Amino acid sequence: MELSGKTIGFGITGSHCTYAEVYPQIERLMSEGAHVVPIFSATMQGTGTRFGEAGEWAQRIEALTGEKGLCTIPEAEPLGPSHRLDCMVIAPCTGSSLSRFAAAQTDSPVLMAAKATLRNDRPVVLAISTNDGLGLNMVNIARLMATKNIFFVPFGQDDWVHKINSLVADMARLPQTISAAMEKRQLQPVLIERTRPA
Repeated sequence: MELSGKTIGFGITGSHCTYAEVYPQIERLMSEGAHVVPIFSATMQGTGTRFGEAGEWAQRIEALTGEKGLCTIPEAEPLGPSHRLDCMVIAPCTGSSLSRFAAAQTDSPVLMAAKATLRNDRPVVLAISTNDGLGLNMVNIARLMATKNIFFVPFGQDDWVHKINSLVADMARLPQTISAAMEKRQLQPVLIERTRPA
């Protein structure tokens, strides 16, 4: 499906190590004519790491999209009744956000936006990045994968030598996953082999 003219909610949670992979995908969506609405978790907004100072990536994404990020639950709540989003993306989607979403919790602006999108029978796309995807979070992945209107960016083990339970989506497949999700289908294969770690 063409993404030109579509409004994509783009939720970003706290897997700071993947922001450099996610940012180019926002650029790609915009180059295809999509309008991107950024939505930031509190961790994304307020935590500095070796991958960037607190707020640095939020500012870069706001500058790229020309949109002020939605940073609170009250700011994200109107996305439901307004039917503003054609699709909602969470990239990266951490294990913490994954588990809370699977439990139907609405305790962050990103999850508020995701549940608002499901309310409108529209797709939510998850690009997971979690150290326990093959551990405690496996049950949450299965639950969400079996839920109507939730789709996954293809993912695999990112470092099966040093982090045997870790799963990360192939962020480069995000635009194709969104296109498929808007046709109500899962991009395949969903389980992929990632580059073998050194």
